[in-house]
Amino acid sequence: MSWLVDSHIHLSDPFYEKEIDLIINGMQKIQIKGCCVSVDYTTSIRTLELSKKSSLILPFVGIHPQMANQEIEPVSELINQNSDKLAGIGEIGLDKTYVNAKGDFERQEHVFRQFLSQAEKLQKPISIHSRKTLDEIYQILPSYSLKGVLLHWFDGSKQQLKKAMDNGFYVSYGPVMVYAKDKQILLENADEDKILVETDGPVRFAKCFGLKPAQISFIPSVVFCASKILRKSYDELSKILEKNSDVYLGI
Repeated sequence: MSWLVDSHIHLSDPFYEKEIDLIINGMQKIQIKGCCVSVDYTTSIRTLELSKKSSLILPFVGIHPQMANQEIEPVSELINQNSDKLAGIGEIGLDKTYVNAKGDFERQEHVFRQFLSQAEKLQKPISIHSRKTLDEIYQILPSYSLKGVLLHWFDGSKQQLKKAMDNGFYVSYGPVMVYAKDKQILLENADEDKILVETDGPVRFAKCFGLKPAQISFIPSVVFCASKILRKSYDELSKILEKNSDVYLGI
């Protein structure tokens, strides 16, 4: 049986705190690992703590674009001090939704570039938030020699997807794919060896899973849906996803 990987989940979010031991136990039983991404210094500390509880929790540390006004140095130092323990750097990126004042986007880019530099130096994979900013991100990334680039919850056009594939980037799809035809079309057009799956928990999804906050246990359902879209068996796609995850993470 293949090991599945939730390529982007916020297990360090306070929502999961009371049930984290049950979640880890469930991960072991259904053979799922989780790339636990962080959004700021507090969640980065929590992510590192969680990774000590179980090897199934793969720690990613970074600053989300919504939090770009926070100090970079403490998180950057965490990365340097724990580089041997980190699976990757993230969640990092750009998002025009969070631009409320002059200079906000420039600050996001400054923070993003800081973590890209660290990822390049340490040769760590990255998990990128790219809402409404794919073109800007595509202009920035060629300046860095990066190992494993994931455009999480890919929401671009077919042309932007092709550019991601041409550059060897990974794209991930989650529960929204169950009901969103545009995401299903993107999945069909993605290179087989560049597809990953995710939940982005604890995000809630309007038209599936009863509006419940996403759990890592949703992953088998996401894989099942993706297997139908790609006209593969569940086991066949699981093996492909396991290999893709290993290559992305450098395992």
